[in-house]
Amino acid sequence: MASAARCLDMIDVAPPFTVADAAAMEERFAGVPTQEMLRELLSGELKGRVAAVSSFGTESAVLLHMVAAVDKDVPVIFTNTQKMFGETLEYRDELSERLGLTDLRVFRPDPRILAAKDANGLRWSYDPDGCCEIRKVEPLRRALLPFDAWISGRKGFQSSTRAALPRFEIDDGRLKLNPLADWDKMRLEAYFAEHELPNHPLEANGYPSIGCKPCTSKVLPGEDPRAGRWRGWDKVECGIHVPEKPGEEPVF
Repeated sequence: MASAARCLDMIDVAPPFTVADAAAMEERFAGVPTQEMLRELLSGELKGRVAAVSSFGTESAVLLHMVAAVDKDVPVIFTNTQKMFGETLEYRDELSERLGLTDLRVFRPDPRILAAKDANGLRWSYDPDGCCEIRKVEPLRRALLPFDAWISGRKGFQSSTRAALPRFEIDDGRLKLNPLADWDKMRLEAYFAEHELPNHPLEANGYPSIGCKPCTSKVLPGEDPRAGRWRGWDKVECGIHVPEKPGEEPVF
């Protein structure tokens, strides 16, 4: 008797989400309040598939509070570039404790890469893009490997380059959520006050946007909130936010 045909295992290599999926999400949640949108997604189709990525900056508490209100077990990823303000690390610990976050994941630069590409720790001074790549982008790439989606705290008002920010986009085949894309500073401040959230200790000293210590300066009156980042360089993003467009290869 002839043996049955052998069934070959098939490996699905397609990305978990596409640009079309992001567009469908954008339409589906148009006009839906942020908290309601997060509640539906985090307790539904994205449960166990998503992480929140936070810099624990001046506005981070709002999004983290919303996420914790739905599920305190949602993983929260923090990339410690080893160039952070000490105040940021203290704020991270305070806020995590306050919100009851149960799965804070801290990722650091690969020491082998640092030894090869930034042995003296001064790459930020002559190649800020390269510094961000090895200290933030690469660690986050590792951190996101287990996830199909991630949550970002970006807002449209922060700079002109973010003005048209959508709520949903695709990054490296993953669905990226920007739940606060349409929130302005007044609305954020009202949320802080309503929920009695602690402020980042550097905000009152003129730092509305905080990154690594060497590349963050105070913002002057009339400047946009991110003007103090990489001052003097033709650079506005660290490199982790690179949206995909139809027909383009994923870039991270």
